[in-house]
Amino acid sequence: MSEPIRECPSTRREALTPDSGDWWARAACRDAELAVFFSPDDERGHARDRREAQALQICMPCPVLVQCRDHALAVGEPYGVWGGMTEGDRRKRTRRLRGQRRPLESCVRTP
Repeated sequence: MSEPIRECPSTRREALTPDSGDWWARAACRDAELAVFFSPDDERGHARDRREAQALQICMPCPVLVQCRDHALAVGEPYGVWGGMTEGDRRKRTRRLRGQRRPLESCVRTP
C-alpha cells in the first residue's frame, strides 16, 4: 500500500514555501492527511459525518479559516471541507444566495 498523501487540500501547492506570503502556507491543514478533507466516492452517513467532524476540528482554530472559506466560495469549490464549510454547507449557501437575487435596477420599472 502506498504512503498516504499529507498536504493541504490545495489546487495550487507547487510553489509554496513557508515564507511565500501565501495563506496556504499558514493553514492548519498543511500537515493533515488529505483524506480527512475529501471523501471517498462510496462514503455515506455516519462515516462522512465523522470524517467531516474531524476536518472541522482542524479548521476551527486555523489562522486562515476566512481566507480558505472565501477562496472555496469564490471559485465554487465543489469537493471537500474548506474554511470550516463542508460540501453540503457550500451548496446550501449557494442555493440560499441564488434565492435572494434581486432584479437589476435597470430592469425595474418605476411607475
